[in-house]
Amino acid sequence: MRTSEKADALLALARLETQLAALRLRVMAAAEDVAADAGARDVAAWLTHQTHDSPQACRAEQHLAADLETRWTRLAAGVAAGAVNLAQARVIARALDELPGDLDPALLVQAEEHLVEAAKEYRPDQLRVLGRRILDVIAPEVGEAEEAKQLQREEERAWETASLTLTRRGDGTTRLSGVLPDATAVRLATYLDAFTSPRQHTTAMPQHRARGQAFCALLEHLDPAKLPAHGGDATTVMVVIDHESLTKDLATAGLVGTDDKITACEARRLACTAQIVPVVLGGKSEILDLGRTRRLFSRAQHKAMRLRDKRCRADGCTIPSTWTEAHHWKPWSKGGETNLADGVLLCSHHHHRAHDPRYSVERIPNGDIRFHRRN
Repeated sequence: MRTSEKADALLALARLETQLAALRLRVMAAAEDVAADAGARDVAAWLTHQTHDSPQACRAEQHLAADLETRWTRLAAGVAAGAVNLAQARVIARALDELPGDLDPALLVQAEEHLVEAAKEYRPDQLRVLGRRILDVIAPEVGEAEEAKQLQREEERAWETASLTLTRRGDGTTRLSGVLPDATAVRLATYLDAFTSPRQHTTAMPQHRARGQAFCALLEHLDPAKLPAHGGDATTVMVVIDHESLTKDLATAGLVGTDDKITACEARRLACTAQIVPVVLGGKSEILDLGRTRRLFSRAQHKAMRLRDKRCRADGCTIPSTWTEAHHWKPWSKGGETNLADGVLLCSHHHHRAHDPRYSVERIPNGDIRFHRRN
């Protein structure tokens, strides 16, 4: 076949497939007796059993078949002619279903005709946008008010259906999944992208991994004093570790109120900037020191370090100082002090490296920190 013949064949086959699907929908709309003879709940249930197709797909086709047969006859004619594919038909039918129930019938007909005609030029996703604003096209005087009502319904439904689940995977990670209102999701993405700093990162990293690390950093920057009271106190996380373990690289610490553990390196890193209360125990489990805010650099010290350092002080890193964390050059567990001379700004990535026992660090003459992977 010549190139032009292949092109013609592809378009003709696509049109034939749509016409065949339209015929199937017409038969489905008139096949209640088939389901009744087999004792099935409905045609969709019968078809799912006979064809082993997806129940959701068969159910959606049954709804569309009923709509085309009884309500949207102009749309049905477009599908039967092969001018409107099934994906477009679903979008148009839904857009028409969502129009006000008290809309003038003449306007309803006009909306259906306009969307069927638009299917000649627009993809399903584009038709979805047009469908939401169809009243602006055919009846501008009522379009804006109806759009506001529709948006209000969507926002209320989004808030009511918002969910978040945390599922332990058993390998040191937890799967986070959920559904958020669009406005909340946009705000979260904006915050996470500020942490990932795509304009500044020089190393390539998939966006989903960068945002995962940014989410961890975002939580560490929350001020517990501004969170709701929890257990009689501002929400706080306490890390319990004995003094001997605190000075070792290979040791663990416990999180109060759970059975979870973290490494001593992670406990030392969290104590630098996050609002974490470290509880240091002596040999008989007596509390030697209950970490206080003096272990954390003050806001004034942060500002001074930002003016001084300008950026993350890891050698070659260009992350600006506004997106960095204060790190004790000499760990407080080994006598380090919370002062400007002992403080250095590091981005989240290099702050983790500074507390990773797999790396050694040195301060080079210009004050930057250079990392070396240990053998």
